Amino acid sequence: MTFTLESFHFHVLPMHTRFPFKYGIASMNALPHLFVTANLVVDGKAVSGLASEGLPPKWFTKNPDTPFELDLAEMIAVIQNASRIARLAAEKPTGFFAWWQNLYAEQSNWAKVKEVPSLLANLGVSLIERAVLDSLCKALGQPLHAVLRSDVLGIDLGAVREELRGMRVEDVIAPAPLTHLNARHTVGLGDPLSAADGTLDDGLPYTLEENIRAYGLRYFKIKVCGKPETDLPRLREITRIITANCSSGFHATLDGNEQFYDLAAFREFYATLSADAALAPLFQNLLLIEQPLHRSQALNDDVAATLQSWTEGPGMIIDESDGSLADLPRALDLGYRGTSHKNCKGIVKGLANAALLKKRTPHILGGPILSGEDLANVGPVALLQDLSVMALLGVTHVERNGHHYFRGLSMHSAATQDAALTTHAGLYHRHAQGFATLIIENGRLDLQSVNTAPFGCGITLDVSQFEPLNAWIKRGGMGEL
Repeated sequence: MTFTLESFHFHVLPMHTRFPFKYGIASMNALPHLFVTANLVVDGKAVSGLASEGLPPKWFTKNPDTPFELDLAEMIAVIQNASRIARLAAEKPTGFFAWWQNLYAEQSNWAKVKEVPSLLANLGVSLIERAVLDSLCKALGQPLHAVLRSDVLGIDLGAVREELRGMRVEDVIAPAPLTHLNARHTVGLGDPLSAADGTLDDGLPYTLEENIRAYGLRYFKIKVCGKPETDLPRLREITRIITANCSSGFHATLDGNEQFYDLAAFREFYATLSADAALAPLFQNLLLIEQPLHRSQALNDDVAATLQSWTEGPGMIIDESDGSLADLPRALDLGYRGTSHKNCKGIVKGLANAALLKKRTPHILGGPILSGEDLANVGPVALLQDLSVMALLGVTHVERNGHHYFRGLSMHSAATQDAALTTHAGLYHRHAQGFATLIIENGRLDLQSVNTAPFGCGITLDVSQFEPLNAWIKRGGMGEL
């Protein structure tokens, strides 16, 4: 199967949160949700594919000194540059993997010259890659899992990383995609915990207590700020609420959000928390800790000694530090146990990471960890594409928070919401107030419709209802967020 790339189109839908999402140094109240349309000719047939992503403040680059307008301009620049490279790489008929290699290499070279961090640069690769994959799945009339197992894309893991020579994609992904995933609920730094923290009358659960009861949650991702005087009382209350409402048990992860610059200091912080008797249930059910060290320090040589001597410590993974293909091998060498998958970091890269963890399993003390993390994904495109990849990677619990910080699909037209309800009746339902919203029952998401749709979505979305990116920029759309 070969294709040429005719054009890309970019559209924007501004989205506002139900309440602020506080993570690390940022507090998100609004963001632009970018839709990328790729127009391909696949084996002589015109096909269009779609991908989307919310562009959040202070995640791809955590520079406290830059305004969001500048960060957003950088995000758009890397996406547009990736689209330029992608078009040039597919002016003549090409196979997917050769095209992807060209896109990844040229974007990386451009990023080095422009001094763009690899995590940010690969946002561009990922969005373009997803739009093209959506096109190819549609052209083949098959979901992504089936396309990957057939090897029609020609992905050569050994060409991605030499260490993976001889491994095949079909040997890395699950034999069949998971039909259900456990939703791991985000507890942000400013999230309300109980009725004492107030109410929000918009029809959806607001406090942690309400969310557990409404969705039957059993998995939680808890963010910490790194200050014991702040974290201890908050974690005590979180632990109290979870244990009181999860009679059948629970699991949790801690997100350090790059708050530390020294791993020994984090180890002391962890010892302080874990010694608190009120937090015993939390630490007895702790699955992993995600990226406590700032990305500027997380992969330094001096991390190895602390990680390798901390045998009683939790499984620790990288997240924001997983920007390039070189980062996970480096992290495993230092003593980390794995990484996160997010579609914004790339599909082929995610497959290569899963393959590396499988390859190195015998050498990873405690076993490898591939977690599923979130970027406040919402449907009907970004969330569903992300879920489809989590299902085929066999990730059993995944952070989901887009439905928590945004009001379902209420920002979309009635026609789009109706399409989601029809196509994904097991994943979305109509709220009593009329808008489409996610179904989480017994803490789980039903992915059966996602797994049968071309790259998860299966909805024909009319992007002309959204504002073209250039028009949005020229009229000062950034300033309206």
